[in-house]
Amino acid sequence: MFYLPDTMVNWPWPRAINPHFEDVKTEVDAAFRDFRALDPKSQEAFNKCDMDHLRIGCDLMNVFFIFDEYSDKENAAVTKEMVDIVLDALHHPHKMRPEGECILGEIMRQFWARAIQTASQSFQRHFLDSCTAYLHAVVGEAEDRDHSHCRSIDDYLKLRRDTSGAAPSLTIHEMSMEFPDEVFYHPMIVELRQYGVELIVIDNDMASYNREQATGDENHNLITAIMLELGLDRSGAMAWAARYHTQLEKQFIDGLAQVPSLETCTDIPGLVKYLNGIASWVRANHSWSYESLRYFGTKGTEIQRSRLVPLLPKIKYGDASSMTKVNVADISNIYATVQL
Repeated sequence: MFYLPDTMVNWPWPRAINPHFEDVKTEVDAAFRDFRALDPKSQEAFNKCDMDHLRIGCDLMNVFFIFDEYSDKENAAVTKEMVDIVLDALHHPHKMRPEGECILGEIMRQFWARAIQTASQSFQRHFLDSCTAYLHAVVGEAEDRDHSHCRSIDDYLKLRRDTSGAAPSLTIHEMSMEFPDEVFYHPMIVELRQYGVELIVIDNDMASYNREQATGDENHNLITAIMLELGLDRSGAMAWAARYHTQLEKQFIDGLAQVPSLETCTDIPGLVKYLNGIASWVRANHSWSYESLRYFGTKGTEIQRSRLVPLLPKIKYGDASSMTKVNVADISNIYATVQL
């Protein structure tokens, strides 16, 4: 067992579900099943990862899930080919994709063609910038994976802010807003956005660590970086990450209180709503980690209450040296045998 600290005890933004979630989720899931992009085990994992956003937000989460399923199994060269296809689809959403191309291109093309019909121009610019950074960072992650390389804490966080996909996800909150550059790139707004991204990263890496160490994919995880750089054991690294989370929480809350006094940002419609959306996403990410089956199988709510996590055994597929990404069904089956 190891202890998983509760990072969100003092986070002021409560858990909430969009009242239209169930209706929208049904529509989105049906549309994505039509792509037949996933094998049966991955499709099962997809079905169990509830996404609590409206249509475009749901679409984006599903796009990222499928891209993650494809890219996490490939080396840097193949991942780069996938990224080039996805980027081309983003920049040419009305161009038909070549026959025989990886399905990721058509999935992204349809997502972006739908999104730009109702999205503001500033959202489109910010999404393209942040999504491009995300895609290139995933290639960097694949390069690290090819060489079994684990980064220092600072270098890891620099890459992870992008590989998390949090930055393009957060742009969903500005879909109906037009933010001038002097507001969107104001140093305080940039800092608040970065705090939100890092809070999401910390919670995600703490929750996903067990799954990733079981599959040999733990090098791209903050807990591993902390353990290696600071010489801490697993529990010590979790505690260090929780303290860093508390520090970032304070910086976000203190910074948010200063926003009304920023002359550049005064009377910008939607700005406070946008920033509160970032804060709500931090809560949503944390809740999803326990309420979906992705990281803890059916034991999520029990682990959220007890904070005690049974260390998963190493899971191998194929020959003795072959390690691939564990499926949600495997996690559920293993945790089902554990008494908490």
